[in-house]
Amino acid sequence: MSDAEVNSVDVLARLADVIESRKGGDVDKSYVARLLARGPDSFLKKIGEEATEVVMAAKDVDHGADKSKLIYEVADLWFHSMVALSHYGLTPADVVSELARREGLSGLEEKALRKAEQRAKEEGGST
Repeated sequence: MSDAEVNSVDVLARLADVIESRKGGDVDKSYVARLLARGPDSFLKKIGEEATEVVMAAKDVDHGADKSKLIYEVADLWFHSMVALSHYGLTPADVVSELARREGLSGLEEKALRKAEQRAKEEGGST
């Protein structure tokens, strides 16, 4: 990994630690504590909203808008996704591991592999 990649992973790990530390915290003082206290519907709705904002920002960039708006919206999406990961007992490292597993596979190969694995599970579960 390059220094930039290591630093990126470090930033995500530090943010994950902060999110973990806010679990069960004061909902009047912590946005993360408030999201988590409201339950999955709250943060999942935010993920949907942020994903839509990413799409809209990308479309704006296509029409000449500043790319920094796209970066800002993707950061919001990643943050809220990390809240969801934390809620489900997962970390950014789990996502990075999955991306590393997929490295070198074409998207089509990866999709075919997932379908084959799902078929095998279904066939194995029905016997």
